[in-house]
Amino acid sequence: MRTVIECVPNVSEGADSARVGEIAAAVRGVPGVRVLNVSSDASHNRSVLTFVGDGDAVRGAVMALFEAALPRIDLTRHRGEHPRMGAVDVVPLIPIRGATAADCVALSRVLGEEIASRFSVPVFLYEDSASSESRRNLADVRKGEFEGLAAKMARPEWKPDFGPAGPHPTAGAVAVGARAPLIAYNINLGTSDLAIADRIARSIRHIGGGFRYVKAMGVELADRGLVQVSINMTNYRKTPLHRVFECVKSEAERYGVPIVASEIVGLTPAEALYMAAEHYLRIENFTTDLVLESKLLDEEG
Repeated sequence: MRTVIECVPNVSEGADSARVGEIAAAVRGVPGVRVLNVSSDASHNRSVLTFVGDGDAVRGAVMALFEAALPRIDLTRHRGEHPRMGAVDVVPLIPIRGATAADCVALSRVLGEEIASRFSVPVFLYEDSASSESRRNLADVRKGEFEGLAAKMARPEWKPDFGPAGPHPTAGAVAVGARAPLIAYNINLGTSDLAIADRIARSIRHIGGGFRYVKAMGVELADRGLVQVSINMTNYRKTPLHRVFECVKSEAERYGVPIVASEIVGLTPAEALYMAAEHYLRIENFTTDLVLESKLLDEEG
């Protein structure tokens, strides 16, 4: 069986489509890599690339990504709604086929050492790759963002896993790690009041007493006159999309605010959408055998 590892790097550029295109083109030029999706958000000023390949191909693509991104992204000039500490902010690795979580942890360490050596960017290992429990949660690693990174790294407990003891002057630092599939799911609200989005985000995220597998924050979409509950779903089987959607809808109704739309950033496992369809359509005895495309793929595979 061919090894397939998914890599979903986030870069701190989402407003300049030409720059994002050049960064994506550098990744596409690596043999053995298939770019599945590029998603940009100008308000967040952030782009998410999704590509797959075997371990060697992914390693080459990540190096090409850094070579293209670092000259084009200067965090001293960067402004956006999404928290960030690096020009290439995070490099997640997800085992898809013929690879294990341990394989991705090993690859994260290879990448971390090479990124630090070639680009002088400090590397923090996170999630399954974390060198300590305090570094497992990406939000903890990124806390303080680029502007607070030098002071943070001056503390002994925040010495990077690889690379220099201080941040790169324009590229900051990067988090690299193996993790389970994550769904980046945003819900847009029909109001410009950011306080409402903040309150709803606090009510649904785990750290605020909400869903165990949800991280969330309020974001202003100034160009659209809306606000957004920006969500990371870290285990869609235990906390499904439809359950979070219904909770946000209920909370928004308390403030007399409608849901305008929701969106998925990057790609999502089909199972997450099947679960939502089964819930809303009340389909009895649902299985993927009822889905034409899935049935065809199963028979071909």
